[in-house]
Amino acid sequence: MRRARSTDAAAAGTQSTPDPGPAGMTLFDDLYDQPDPRTYFRVLGTLEYQTPHHAQGVFRRLVDNRTAQLSGPTRVLDLCCSYGINAALLNHDLTLGDLYAHYTSPQANALSTAELIERDRAYYAAHRRRDAAPVIGLDVAAHALDYAVAVGLLEQAFAENLETDAPSPALRRAVRHTRLITLTGGASFLSPRTFQPLLDAIDDPVWIAAFVLRTGSYQSIASSLESHGLVTEKAADHSFAQRRFTSAQEQQYAVEAVAAAGEDPRGRETEGYFHTTLYLSRPPEDTAAFPLTTLMQPPSPPPHRSQR
Repeated sequence: MRRARSTDAAAAGTQSTPDPGPAGMTLFDDLYDQPDPRTYFRVLGTLEYQTPHHAQGVFRRLVDNRTAQLSGPTRVLDLCCSYGINAALLNHDLTLGDLYAHYTSPQANALSTAELIERDRAYYAAHRRRDAAPVIGLDVAAHALDYAVAVGLLEQAFAENLETDAPSPALRRAVRHTRLITLTGGASFLSPRTFQPLLDAIDDPVWIAAFVLRTGSYQSIASSLESHGLVTEKAADHSFAQRRFTSAQEQQYAVEAVAAAGEDPRGRETEGYFHTTLYLSRPPEDTAAFPLTTLMQPPSPPPHRSQR
């Protein structure tokens, strides 16, 4: 899959000064695909990046529903998974605020990457939930995937770009029994080229939950999912703050892009934050049996403010 280097994709690494990107959106090129996620939390914490926080409860309810419905473990495929942040929040009694505190602490700062991995392996093992779901990760960021596997967040990980290449036989085998696909960053830079081969490889009925920036459209992906019998619903009554803007130029870009996409930026992007919308794609019989409104709740406060 192709990833543009912006915070619409959930990854990070070494400290750098962000550069203005195309159309005014700030890019964070040097933050991606590093050996560990400390700068991910250090840099994005200053911008109150919070999409995984909002997704945590939604993904847990989706896993619970899938597990009860199909009477078996719910295997999850996390797209653009990077350092395994979604897996960390799904499968551990931790919040995003806990992770920000953990990775920005003086203790974490003093460690080498190898020492941090050893520490994190024990940290996540101590907070592992009894109902943890197996999570497979897919991303182009090989170093970030190595970290996520090393600390036990991902069962398997694949550094493959499905926007340009067909999935490997190993990836096709690994996703065969996937029941839930999750995505909290990167949808703006993905196309049906990523989703179609995955769905061709999956045998079981699958749900797809994606948090998508309001600056673009999810329509082409949603339309492509119809050929696999999936109906896409939009959580139209809610949006979820993603992160603060880095500049007035970036805010202007977002406000104009949201309006061009047919949405109203007032009260959202006009207030200083990118916002995402949740899209859930499922077989039509599941949309009736498990209404979208029962699977989500209103956006909760960001994790940073309670710590100040």
